[in-house]
Order: sequence, then structure tokens, then C-alpha cells
Amino acid sequence: MIKKCLFPAAGYGTRFLPATKAMPKEMLPILTKPLIQYGVEEAKEAGCNIMAIVTGRGKRAIEDHFDISYELEYQIKGSQKEELLHQIRELIDNCTFTYTRQKEMKGLGDAILKGKALLGEDSPFAVILADDLCINPKGSNVLKQMVQVYKKYKCSIIAIMEVDKNSTDKYGIISGKEIEKNIYKVANMVEKPEVSKAPSNLAIIGRYILTPDIFDIIKDTKPGKNGEVQITDALLTQAKEGKVIAYKFDGLRFDCGNVNGFVEATNYFYKYNKTV
Repeated sequence: MIKKCLFPAAGYGTRFLPATKAMPKEMLPILTKPLIQYGVEEAKEAGCNIMAIVTGRGKRAIEDHFDISYELEYQIKGSQKEELLHQIRELIDNCTFTYTRQKEMKGLGDAILKGKALLGEDSPFAVILADDLCINPKGSNVLKQMVQVYKKYKCSIIAIMEVDKNSTDKYGIISGKEIEKNIYKVANMVEKPEVSKAPSNLAIIGRYILTPDIFDIIKDTKPGKNGEVQITDALLTQAKEGKVIAYKFDGLRFDCGNVNGFVEATNYFYKYNKTV
């Protein structure tokens, strides 16, 4: 049902400078696999086969990664190292990758709007932020769980998790009524509220399923926090019409957009060998 997944990947990754001066932050590796490959694998497992990636200047390494390297494959053909490319070749062979550029950093909402040219406007689609690395060792991955929720409610779905009340100013925060276990009908959403003004401690993380009317809503959404077009503000418009469901997912989430989360993810994957 959800066949397309959008990857906003135009950010500068300034928290990882100087490493990201010439390398996209989405290509930073957790062990031997770049962040964005984990995201693409999650999307494919959830049923997506069209990967739409919004990039920016200096991001050509992403396109090269999801392409065949004939010279490399020739050099390692017949050796034990050939197996190391099995996962990425499977993605290349079974998914379609399309790209466009976000010329200016105007926020996540603007990046999603830029993806309209790749996604069309006639079907729902998923969004994965690659630096939110999610894993569920006990069952279906996060996006696959969300697809099941979408099948029932047929509206925009956002992934949420509980965070420390003193950290609400780092996230989009929702409030709403729990209508099933771990499923909320969203009444309000605020982007990075002051701790004292946060409506709850339920934070939005980088997994979404969006209905295509979101594009017109984003067009009419004025810049908000930090002068950027926030997807949280656009989703609030849908929420006021009862068309946004928040899902508290099963699994673990690592915030690889900062060094501490990146190291935590690396240590976890090394310890438990979650590389497949």
C-alpha cells in the first residue's frame, strides 16, 4: 500500500564537522554500513520500492552509493569480499532511486515539498530521516509497524516516543487522546516548545506516513521555528481535522544526528552484531 519513501538528506551535518565537510552526514557509517542504507533497508522491508531522496550540494556520494561500481566489483569478483556487497546490490536491483535537490535549507517541511516532483500527488508515502536510526530486535521494524496502523486509519501517521520532560525543547511534541494502546488521535503539535510549555513528553521522531494533501498544506504553511517551514506546523492543520494519528512504536531509536547518539548506536550494533 505504501510503495514510496522520501529521504530528506540535504542538511549540512554541522554537528559532525569536520567529518561532514566533504561527506554527507547520511553516509556516516554505523560499523560498515552508512546511515541512509539502514533507512532504505527499513523502507524496503516495509514494502517500499521507490526511494526518493532530496539532496543538496556535496551529496553526490549518496547517489554513487546506490549505484553499481563496476570497477570495484570487478576487482573483488570471486573473492570473499564479494559477499560484502550483497546487501547493497540487493537494494540497487530491487528498488528505484530518484533524486532532487533542496537548494536552500528551509526546513523539513520545505524538503518534503521538494519531494513532490519525485513522489507525485496521488498516493500516500513514507518519510524516513536517516539520522534517526531505528531497530526492533523483537519484530517488525518501525515503518512496517506504521504501515499497519495506516491500513486501519487511512490518514497521516507519525512515530512518537516518550522523552525526558526536560528534553521537550529538542523535539516536536504532541498531545492527544489514546484511542488504542500506543495509538493517539493528535489534538495538538508544537515544534520544540519551551520545557514549561510542552503539552506532553510524547516526541515526534523521524518516521512519518503522509497523505498527499500534505503538499498543498505545506505550500500554505508560513515559516515557523527558526524561520523554517516545519512539517509539524503543516501536520497540525491536518490534526485539527482529526487526520493525524501518533503511534508509540516498539523498538529502539538512536539519535545519530549528534555525536553521543552516533556513538551509542555504534556500540549497540557492535555488541549485538545487528548489521543484517
